[in-house]
Amino acid sequence: MSGVENLARVPELKKKLLWTFALLAVYRMGIHIPIPGVDSAALADFFANAQNTLFGIFDMFSGGGLSNMSIFALGIMPYISASIILQLLTVVSPELKRLQKEEGEAGRKKITQYTRYLTVLITVVQGFAIAAGLESASSPTGAPMVLIPGIGFKLMTILTLTAGTVFLMWLGEQMTEKGIGNGISMIIYAGIVAGLPAAAINTVQLMTLGEISLFILLFILVFMVATLGFIVFMERGQRRIPIHYAKRQMGRRMFGGQTTHLPLKINTAGVIPPIFASSILMFPATLAQFSSVQWLQDFSSFLSPDSIIYNLLFIGIIIFFCYFYTAIMFDPKGIAENIQKQGGFIPGIRPGARTREYIDKVLARITLWGAFYVSAVCVLPMLLISNFGVPFYFGGTSLLIVVGVAMDFMGRIESYLISRQYEGLLGKAGKGR
Repeated sequence: MSGVENLARVPELKKKLLWTFALLAVYRMGIHIPIPGVDSAALADFFANAQNTLFGIFDMFSGGGLSNMSIFALGIMPYISASIILQLLTVVSPELKRLQKEEGEAGRKKITQYTRYLTVLITVVQGFAIAAGLESASSPTGAPMVLIPGIGFKLMTILTLTAGTVFLMWLGEQMTEKGIGNGISMIIYAGIVAGLPAAAINTVQLMTLGEISLFILLFILVFMVATLGFIVFMERGQRRIPIHYAKRQMGRRMFGGQTTHLPLKINTAGVIPPIFASSILMFPATLAQFSSVQWLQDFSSFLSPDSIIYNLLFIGIIIFFCYFYTAIMFDPKGIAENIQKQGGFIPGIRPGARTREYIDKVLARITLWGAFYVSAVCVLPMLLISNFGVPFYFGGTSLLIVVGVAMDFMGRIESYLISRQYEGLLGKAGKGR
């Protein structure tokens, strides 16, 4: 039976897919609704020369919202920034840690609510900075960006950008709840994929103009295919820790005695570290480019994507969040306790504290290699492509996000189909009795 036929037989899955695509369509329509008072022609001239700068990266993550200066110009990045701050505060704040671990679902809802409030605050600050930057900026031809500058434009821009980001945050939450996949990741994925055709056409035009040779273009294509294959291989990579279960007798029957394994992914954190790292590095430099203050301009030049400082910071933040997010997602102590309660043990390792230490040690080692892999995929293609003038859509960060989110999306569909088939089998077995 083909996958399409499977989808047709599961109406709940079709409904979830329709919700996902409908909400993504709403997001893409909002990208083309501009904020009032901005000269679109001057804005287009300004972004024409900003393709391979931090503006280009920011615009990629916003799905083209920044270059259009739309109501979704800030994208979902304020929400991601708020999530980073709350997760970091959870480590140092006993109250937030108690909400997360002891109060269960109610505590997580409170943290989500705090994240929303912080998102609004960050959006207001960023909206004011962008409004002020637009008023002071001009296109390469000297045309002003703002038609009627003043307090009215600032208030309208802050209100519009804040409302757009809050609405986009709500879309992501609805997508997670009613659709398939993580809504925030799907929004970023849709923004990147939507820009791929234009980026491909632009690259071909560069070749026809002689700015890129055919040999370099073929080399980039081969490099992209190899990078895609490497990403898929590493994302599926696991370290399997064998677990043995001793035989137990309950009444006249004997249970246990089987051997299974504990799978530890090389990249447990997924696409979260590069997204977080990009969010941290992009916004300060983007604001600096809107300003005419000299020291901000110098700061922006230090954080250009092809600079050593930017890439060293990028690698450092990726490695930090690989470990940080893995520590949040994975609990060696709880896993060791569950293995011990079920009568299991790792060969050569004593149950309890020793098992926890062993799992923690193995996880730390593979996370280091996973962090190196994510850093290499994100940084090396960027350095190569920036020298050839190819858009950042073909960079390692975008490829990692596209492949990672697509694999997660298909994995969720497959898991849903398997679970529905399993429920169907159980239903048939119950009727047979």
